Amino acid sequence: MLTQLAIQDYAIVDCLELDFMSGMTAITGETGAGKSILLGALGLCLGERADAGSVRHDCPRTDISARFDIAHLPAAQAWLETRELPTDDCLLRRAVTANGRSKAWINGQPATISDLKALGECLVQVHGQHAHQALLREDTHLTLLDDYAGLGKDVDQLTETYRQWQAARRRLKRLTQDDGELEAKRQLLRYQVEELDQLALASGELDLLEEEQHTLAHAEESLRETQLAADCCAGEEGGALFLLNQAFTHLSALPGADKGTLANTLAMLRDARIQVEEATSELNQLAAATELDPERLAWVEERLGDIHRVARKHHVAPEELCALHAQLKTEYHQLDSGEQDLEALGAEIAALREHWRAQAKKVSTARQQAAKRFGKDVQQQLAFLAMDKARFEVAVSQRDSACAMGMDHVQFLISANPGQPARPLAKVASGGELSRLSLAIQVVAATHSTIPSLVFDEVDVGVSGATAEIVGKLLRRLGDTGQVMTVTHLPQVAAQAHQHVHIEKQAKRDTTLTRMAVLDEGGRISELARMLGGVTLSEQTLAHAREMLHASQRAPH
Repeated sequence: MLTQLAIQDYAIVDCLELDFMSGMTAITGETGAGKSILLGALGLCLGERADAGSVRHDCPRTDISARFDIAHLPAAQAWLETRELPTDDCLLRRAVTANGRSKAWINGQPATISDLKALGECLVQVHGQHAHQALLREDTHLTLLDDYAGLGKDVDQLTETYRQWQAARRRLKRLTQDDGELEAKRQLLRYQVEELDQLALASGELDLLEEEQHTLAHAEESLRETQLAADCCAGEEGGALFLLNQAFTHLSALPGADKGTLANTLAMLRDARIQVEEATSELNQLAAATELDPERLAWVEERLGDIHRVARKHHVAPEELCALHAQLKTEYHQLDSGEQDLEALGAEIAALREHWRAQAKKVSTARQQAAKRFGKDVQQQLAFLAMDKARFEVAVSQRDSACAMGMDHVQFLISANPGQPARPLAKVASGGELSRLSLAIQVVAATHSTIPSLVFDEVDVGVSGATAEIVGKLLRRLGDTGQVMTVTHLPQVAAQAHQHVHIEKQAKRDTTLTRMAVLDEGGRISELARMLGGVTLSEQTLAHAREMLHASQRAPH
């Protein structure tokens, strides 16, 4: 579960650290105070999209971290273990700079946003305030039923089989296209491959040819300069070796030449003569090895010209010709062996189709069984929400054509009044009924969820009075076995919470900040009174709030 949330320079929050506990936590405050900020900050740590607008004005970046206790979450522990991350703790951190760049960490190690999202799905489940609107779209009904039935892995396998089946069908269609077009493509590939076969460019040959061309093209210049350098070293008169010998002879004739500074100088001259002699020898060898071969140069340049011409023809760089040759060969052989491929591919498609049908039938049976249980569970919750006269059904019918999710069409139906047939939600349910129905479905889904932290963002919209109190009891009941955080405007819901977080907006000079705090009993009574009674908190309103809180905390759930 979520144990701590730390926020730095996010939206209109400068610095905030909140500790959470298990059970139900109510989050309240005036409209516009920033209740969505808390959920937005948590969402960033769970991998939601970020932008520069989330950074507080005039700050370089926002930094948010969320700590979770995963002692009883084997799925999260397994996720961390596979990535060789510590499993005794779980700390998600997200930083967003003022220019919109984002970084993420998991247990101190750099992570991708997709990593945050994948791990976050094991930690928190969010039920949004617009979930009742999503219920009007029938494509969400199938997903809700599959989540309830725990069919995630089976549906993933079904989808993958369908993807392979359709990919094989598309390949068969390409291979069985118009014969004239297929033959034209085969002839073009044959011509291209034969041309590249004739060129016979070997791997690495281009680099060797370019190096040889450079050497041959500059051979005359190299020979001339090498011989000139050799003459400068060992010319009979004026060469370096001749001058060094003269210098050595003159110094050697001086008295005491074998002593003191002259001895050192003579030694250096002797070494210099040796170095010049060796350099002269190497220059002579280089000159002897330099070959003027205009015929070879002409052949190399012609070969390079052929390579560049073919590369231009195929619109590739010369160094890419070898890879292109291999690719075209493969395409040609695949096309040339099309008849054998067609037979094998037809058998593969048939096998994939039968495999998909078997998987789809298994999933369909599970859906039909789960639909009855799901309908009964939702019906039970509707009775708590003052809709005991309504009848809720989950209809599972067969689709006209196959799809990635199987062969089933799932539709939620409701009869709001006795004696009337069940009809699609969009045609029957009013706004208030739809809100309560959405809440009932989300409670059922949460009850069967393996994720211990549930977030409800104003899911009680559209209800009031006694129904609101029942909503609060439902959420508290969920909190008895896990962690529930709910953003609410209803005092009847907030009074049921184990913990109450209050959010308010404060203006200081030219700055607006949001403050959040966990309320004690007195603070809870004052906040409930505000939610009940308006601007002025009378003794009667406070007494009503006190009675509501005490009754809610004492009542069995």
